[in-house]
Amino acid sequence: MFQRILVPTDGSDITKKAVDTAISLARSLKARIYTISVKEPFPYSAISEMQPTPPQEFFDAQERIASQRITAVRDACAAAGQECEAHTVEALHPWEAIIEHAQRMECDLLVMASHGRRGVSALLLGSETQKVLTHSKLPVLVVR
Repeated sequence: MFQRILVPTDGSDITKKAVDTAISLARSLKARIYTISVKEPFPYSAISEMQPTPPQEFFDAQERIASQRITAVRDACAAAGQECEAHTVEALHPWEAIIEHAQRMECDLLVMASHGRRGVSALLLGSETQKVLTHSKLPVLVVR
């Protein structure tokens, strides 16, 4: 059935439930887990020299946060004796990066939280999960 499962992480509590679900499913199917954390690109503007955070500081912080998120998934997988391959990517639209990464890794299932941390705009415009559901050709298991 499913052999390559991608579970994106934003570090939220609901994402932890999706990770736990993916681990249980992967163990029962003898599948492999992949995880991804999407980093935000630097918010360049016409007056980028006047930004309060220098670009390199911003990039370093984004990488540190994303690395912590995928490490948490790796640790949960290791504790369950489950293999996990983890990556971080930078993208303006996380949903696009998630779908592209799933295709690149030849995943056959996405396991995602019903919502994550994307602020008020997620409530008004729809979450990243909703956008993945709308655009992905792969099956998506949504965990509440």
